[in-house]
Amino acid sequence: MKYSYLFIVFAFLSCSKNITTNKTWTPYDETSQIESFATKENERMRFKLIQSKNLDKNLILKSIQKQIGNFNENDYSELLPYILDKDILGIQSSIDAKKLNYEKLTKWYLYRILKFESNKETFLNAILSINENAVEEARQCDSKRSKNKSHPIFGMPILLKDNINTKGMPTTAGAVALKNNTTENAFIAEQLIAKGGIILGKVNLSEWAYFLCNGCPSGYSALGGQTLNPYGRTIFDTGGSSSGSGVAVAANYAAVAVGSETSGSIISPSSQNSLVGLKPTIGLVSRTGIIPISSTLDTAGPMAKNTIDAAILLSAISGYDKNDVSTVSGTVTNFWTNLSNSPLKGKRFGVFKSHLNNPIYKKTIENLKQQGVEIIEIQPQNMDFGSFVTFLNADMKVDLPKYLETHSSVSVSFKTVNDIVNFNKQDSLLRIPYGQALFEGIVAETISENDFEQLKIKFNKEAVSFFETPIQEHKLDAILSINNYNSGHAAMAKYPCLTVPMGYTDLGEPVGITFIARPFEEEKLLQIGCAFEKEFPVRMSPKGFN
Repeated sequence: MKYSYLFIVFAFLSCSKNITTNKTWTPYDETSQIESFATKENERMRFKLIQSKNLDKNLILKSIQKQIGNFNENDYSELLPYILDKDILGIQSSIDAKKLNYEKLTKWYLYRILKFESNKETFLNAILSINENAVEEARQCDSKRSKNKSHPIFGMPILLKDNINTKGMPTTAGAVALKNNTTENAFIAEQLIAKGGIILGKVNLSEWAYFLCNGCPSGYSALGGQTLNPYGRTIFDTGGSSSGSGVAVAANYAAVAVGSETSGSIISPSSQNSLVGLKPTIGLVSRTGIIPISSTLDTAGPMAKNTIDAAILLSAISGYDKNDVSTVSGTVTNFWTNLSNSPLKGKRFGVFKSHLNNPIYKKTIENLKQQGVEIIEIQPQNMDFGSFVTFLNADMKVDLPKYLETHSSVSVSFKTVNDIVNFNKQDSLLRIPYGQALFEGIVAETISENDFEQLKIKFNKEAVSFFETPIQEHKLDAILSINNYNSGHAAMAKYPCLTVPMGYTDLGEPVGITFIARPFEEEKLLQIGCAFEKEFPVRMSPKGFN
């Protein structure tokens, strides 16, 4: 009897180790934290709120726990060497070797989100919603793998910025006004699904893609709360507006993520979170089903831990869309297949004299010279961005109502920007704690259609000249910048940009080097980025998240 009792106890304890601990989120008093932020030198770090008051995080945690079942810390630790910071081709190789499968891979990422987002010391507020069918979709990938694995994105868990329409999950732009905006898939979501990608969930962002409030923190939305940078929670800016995409990939919450950019919104959070981010040429990637700021400048793009993953994701989302007149047919390529064919030696890069004051940039330029790169210092003409907000106002005043009419849920009653402004005013403390100065500016915008068209032409002409003059004069392969310093110029010129980790400040804040090239030279940029990574493998995982 004694031995039977001991056996039962032992069996119970053994089974207990195979059950995921029920994790819940309890809101905490953040008053003292908020008070400490008031004196931050960087006004974007003067947070008024961290936790969301409009979204129950436990709904996300419950959705995860329901799917992962008895997946536990032992399972997580056993699989970690095959997944953490590994590139997509490496993960696929481990699956081919039967060291893991797509179901275990998906559960691993979900468990990791649960592990860090339920902990008050590690949460990043990166996730807004989870695909409740993610694990089942992964099982289907396992059953189809031998027949259908034609693209390396097959079976890979991917996170989407929450301005990209995704069936089965709300698409909110982080706004309370769109909390129940359930839609059909955006074109690029369909592209991913068709290739076997698993949309794991939706991520937080700077609300309305950072075109709501003036001078407010990057990464804040009324629905998701304040996104935090894993390299320094409450210390470093997340960048924006694709803040959650950057934070989530840096923290290994998914293999890759999709962000979007009007001006700097992929490049900035990628740089701030030590990632590779690519802002494509307008026309390479469809915008259909993506909540807009500007139909002139908007594009989606990949955010990843390395260049090859960015190339794989870019190839998966690129393609002609008959419903987006900007897209160009015949531009899709397997960007990842030729990355190693272009060494740095012999390349000609233009560098901004004004940026050489940055010690990390300056040191990197010296290192490039030692690799046989020809460096030409350039000092392009100044551009006046004084009317840039007017430009964006005019586009969003037209483009957002078009989205609301054609791509939003039938439950969304708003028709205009003014409708949303009035809705927000009804509960400003919860819906717009940082105000809505930019939305109010859109409503007040009076520029004529003719003047707007002239402004478009002027900006584009000046921006193209900004890059083309030195490129042609010095026969440059690319121009080198820092973070999103020249994203406005690239946006107006419609030139692609690629940022790659360049190093870290003395305090540990990530810094990216940004390569800018001519339209549809993404393959060249990715080759340069890959060569740069090999010569300067500086990227490190954030401490506490490795």
